Amino acid sequence: MDVLQQQRNDSPARMEPLSKLPVFWALEGKRVVIAGGTDAAAWKAELLAACGAHVEIFAEDLSESCAALVARKPEHPSADIRHHPREWRAADLEHAALAIGDCENSDEAKRFFNAARAVGVSVNVIDKPDYCQFQFGSIVNRSPVVVAISTDGAAPILAQAIRRRIETLLPQALKGWAGLAQALRDKVNERLAPGPLRRAFWETFVDRALSSSDTPEEGVGGLLIEEAERLRGAPAHTSQGRVTLVGAGPGDAELLTLKAVRALQAADVILFDDLVSTEVLELARREAKRMLVGKRGGRTSCRQEDINDMMVKLAKAGKRVVRLKSGDPMIFGRAGEEIAHLDRKGIPVDVVPGITAASAMASRLGISLTHRDHAQSVRFITGHSRHGGLPEDVNWASAADPRTTTVFYMGGRMAALIAEQLIAEGLTPSTPVIVMSDVTRATQRDWRGSLDELHEGIAIIGYDQPVLIAVGSALAAREMAATHPAELERVAG
Repeated sequence: MDVLQQQRNDSPARMEPLSKLPVFWALEGKRVVIAGGTDAAAWKAELLAACGAHVEIFAEDLSESCAALVARKPEHPSADIRHHPREWRAADLEHAALAIGDCENSDEAKRFFNAARAVGVSVNVIDKPDYCQFQFGSIVNRSPVVVAISTDGAAPILAQAIRRRIETLLPQALKGWAGLAQALRDKVNERLAPGPLRRAFWETFVDRALSSSDTPEEGVGGLLIEEAERLRGAPAHTSQGRVTLVGAGPGDAELLTLKAVRALQAADVILFDDLVSTEVLELARREAKRMLVGKRGGRTSCRQEDINDMMVKLAKAGKRVVRLKSGDPMIFGRAGEEIAHLDRKGIPVDVVPGITAASAMASRLGISLTHRDHAQSVRFITGHSRHGGLPEDVNWASAADPRTTTVFYMGGRMAALIAEQLIAEGLTPSTPVIVMSDVTRATQRDWRGSLDELHEGIAIIGYDQPVLIAVGSALAAREMAATHPAELERVAG
């Protein structure tokens, strides 16, 4: 382990300033007072009842939603909601755990705030932050897992947007798995002492919970206890890790799959390519060790054999290894060689696909790589051979099919030769071509022209950064639809 990594793991983390302290308050069986019968008050009452509180609403009149809430029985067995058809009084606040007010003006808010404070009750006045000792955040509910988000009242819409993103990351089945963990905790702790074995058990449990779209089946708890028994009797050195090949996409972190993010969050070690963006790496588990194993044409590179041996060594040491590859691991990523090597060594391996650069390019430009009037197939071809020349064993006559869209990866240095070869095989020199570098990144650049002008385009774009070259008539279909719709309809007809 390098010195910086050791320092990060051993030194206490520095806590940045907090605008508010996030606290999870146990309210089961506690009395909570709400002043007001509005829709906003109803939302707070429903939330508090979901925690098992005894909610008392003081209001002469109730909104339709508030009346409906009072009329139905709360789902939490310890909760109830009662309506007192009158205005609140100071005496009503005594012995309450919390006081929530929906006050029409600042004078009433101040009076309610002061009355609650006089009897030592924590108070919140809805939409009046000056009279709030605590705030309600946006909530992701997978109880007993609860995630709360606060922006300290500065940007409620931002908090809601963050909540939506977290909702997509946490499967609905997590509720059942969290409940199972709660039920198994004491039994597991009896069998496994604090340390590597207990950590290994719970990490495996978490991986299963976060990757499952189904709630735990009946009998899973018993099988997990058996697994804890097996771990207790196994020598520590028998623990083995696994390797996950993860597609990092072309660079934009928002294009990662949810499964890819989960793998990054569970990794002990991340072996990443030179082309993986910093934004993607920032989504990884903070404690994970990151190791650059990049391979770039014309530059000092890490040998594939060394990468293979590194993955095996780390997995045998019990590490969860993520092999993070730009784009999709299964497209020009040498994944087949890595999987075969891991299989020979008996290392468990799985694959999380990523968005390949050609798909990202098409989406960025708003073009379809296939079009029923222009291209019925799409082809991905490596743009150079391992020796630096044109790719070997390519059927150039087939690549020159005018009814196919062809995308060349890593073909910047060979661009002029690629164009010559395709034209020699009969592809029309005026065939549309797009060259794009750094797809989806802030430095993205693109050039459009024809096949016989490709050498000019690559001179403009350059090839120091990753370059894609797309060739085919489908690339111009969108422009044709916008400028010559009648002609397009005639062709389609």
